[in-house]
Amino acid sequence: MRFIFLGPPGAGKGTQARTLAAEQGIPQIATGDMLREAVASGSRLGIEAKSYMDRGALVPDEVVIGLVAERLDRDDAKKGFILDGFPRTVAQAEALEQQLKKWELAVERVIFFEVSEGELLRRLTGRRVCRRCGATYHLAFSPPKNAGRCDACEGELYQREDDAEATARRRLEVYVAQTTPLLEYYSSRGLLTRIAGEGAAEEIGRAIRRAAASR
Repeated sequence: MRFIFLGPPGAGKGTQARTLAAEQGIPQIATGDMLREAVASGSRLGIEAKSYMDRGALVPDEVVIGLVAERLDRDDAKKGFILDGFPRTVAQAEALEQQLKKWELAVERVIFFEVSEGELLRRLTGRRVCRRCGATYHLAFSPPKNAGRCDACEGELYQREDDAEATARRRLEVYVAQTTPLLEYYSSRGLLTRIAGEGAAEEIGRAIRRAAASR
């Protein structure tokens, strides 16, 4: 199984990727986790990536692609993998395709999680953090017992700036602009399956497994 999971921030793709990867005994490879692991390892590409991350710059495609290639070449990915949130651009998709061709492999299916903007905003803006102890809550999924107060220390709960609605909307706008050409790219290759990312996690999981069975 060589799958790609795509979807906007808050779509729930990471949760589903972890579940399916565990079932299949293959790695879930999320770009953020991979970057942090590479930096911690002190590898050449990890050091290069860190130089960009330290100054708040985007890590260039060639570095990210190099890290992905290194990760896919590890033994645990030989049976398959789920790329979670990568590629993000057509250029990255083309580079991934070329790398896999060198190993005589190819992506089998690209799953795109479709979630309405209203639901995404609800998921992205619901987080609250305790000013005193740092505990986190979510107004919809894990609310505090008393509104605005931490269950553990009764500290004040607040919304981080990066969880504000205006910030979340910008993140979604950037994602749509960046990803639309990528979806067209995979659709033209007959690899794209769109699934509804709203509803019970079990039903979403079943939809993914139906897509897996049809590859």
